[in-house]
Amino acid sequence: MPYDLLIRNGTVYDGTGAPPYRADIGIAEGRIVAIGLLDAPALDTLDATGLAVAPGFIDLHTHSDISFLLDPDAQSKVRQGVTLELAGNCGMSMGAPLMGEARRALLDRVASYGVSLPTDWVSFGEYLERVEKARPPLNLACQVGHGSVRLAVLGWADRAPTPQELETMRSLVAESLDAGALGFSTGLFYAPGSYARTEEVIELAREAGKRGKLYSTHIRDEGDYSVGLFSAVQEAIEIGRMAGVRVQVSHLKCMGPATWGKADRLLERLERGRREGVDVAGDQYPYTAGSTYLAAAAFPRWAQVGGREALLKNLEDSAFQARLRTAIAENYARRGGAERVVIAYLPGRPDLEGLSIAQVAQQWGVDAVEATLRVYRIGEAFAVIHQMEERDVEQIAGYPWSAVGSDGSSLRTEGPLSAGKPHPRSYGCFPRFLARYWRERRRVSLEEAVRKMTALPASRLGLTRRGRIAPGYWADIVCFDPDTVGDTATFAEPHRYPQGIPHVVVNGVPVVRNGEYTGQRPGKVLRRLDD
Repeated sequence: MPYDLLIRNGTVYDGTGAPPYRADIGIAEGRIVAIGLLDAPALDTLDATGLAVAPGFIDLHTHSDISFLLDPDAQSKVRQGVTLELAGNCGMSMGAPLMGEARRALLDRVASYGVSLPTDWVSFGEYLERVEKARPPLNLACQVGHGSVRLAVLGWADRAPTPQELETMRSLVAESLDAGALGFSTGLFYAPGSYARTEEVIELAREAGKRGKLYSTHIRDEGDYSVGLFSAVQEAIEIGRMAGVRVQVSHLKCMGPATWGKADRLLERLERGRREGVDVAGDQYPYTAGSTYLAAAAFPRWAQVGGREALLKNLEDSAFQARLRTAIAENYARRGGAERVVIAYLPGRPDLEGLSIAQVAQQWGVDAVEATLRVYRIGEAFAVIHQMEERDVEQIAGYPWSAVGSDGSSLRTEGPLSAGKPHPRSYGCFPRFLARYWRERRRVSLEEAVRKMTALPASRLGLTRRGRIAPGYWADIVCFDPDTVGDTATFAEPHRYPQGIPHVVVNGVPVVRNGEYTGQRPGKVLRRLDD
């Protein structure tokens, strides 16, 4: 019988970190069935002469929860060689469960794109079915988010749950995990997750631990907002220890002047946890800028109790506003100044996108704090924040237990997902890591760079049939040119696809061929670790 697809003459990097070798790869029924010098016939062939052939990249940290519901052809990730995304990070599983304020959060997010989306589901299982029907071009796995569960049960309240409320939250987490969520995430930096005590998180994380699934966390502090970076990392380790769950610390970073130059201490804290028997690791995007809601960066959590409507109403109180203004100024200082905070997306005001808060303030003839309040009154803005230093980013890039993860979404250069000036990581994270930290700086070997994008993230998620080139594994494969692979997306022009990645195969089907998107959408929604 002929192969469905034969990849010829490539140099195989199998994902394990082992030395590369020359081989052909035979694929049938979506899986790798043969590796070697193959001469059997094939229905389709890809020529990989001069190319590195690797497992498809696995992006452990994404926010593509509704990308494919808005545009099934969203392709900014698959063109990078990403064949699997893990969504539902930072405590926000935007798609489910849809109850109470969690539904409102989704509706507000969809409305910001200026489109309509039927949201007639409630449970996690129903959400996964909806994504499956959209037929994405790559594979998608999702986590259930603590913040979404808290919104569903407690709304924006800053208090501990009652025993009955905690049991409702635990049941929602358990039901979501059983329906196919592959992990449980928290965003303890953000409201409403920040209102939770550690004991609450441990109780809920145990549900993931019981099922052998992942606990990922945007830790409570990555700078000096509250408890500090190192105490926040320790909290994550203790949650893993007490809940019996493996821990993924999301987007490892040293954020703001108080932590710049301290990557060695951050990594040593993780190593200490591993020596103590906690299965803790992390992921990272290769940029010195991050991105989040402007409100999350600028406003203290006490001001966000009750949600956006409550905050806008409270601004009418002079004492509240005076206290808030002081806090905003302090929070900008924690990030390195208002000139580092750039508006990435503000519905209805594209003229402000790409400008820093300092530039907006100058344009309007006000100070940075007043500019922030005026922007917030316009709408919920996203910001790109230049808040890290290259020395820390590079040191973390070399850490063996740090996977590459974009913290971005599957976008597109046209349609609703082309709005704004988002962080370029959604278009360039993986090729940038290869170009910058392997080819240019040799911080890691090419074998190690591939491992950090494939077998390592697969092992963190617990996948048993993805992340390696081996017989029996799903044929998720990327072919890239080691000499030219790189990002082209910039902060000024972020909606640009990468270069040097001619072929990407998802479940045995070419989705990118000769550098062009084929329009094929063979992606699966993963519900089991052996999917």
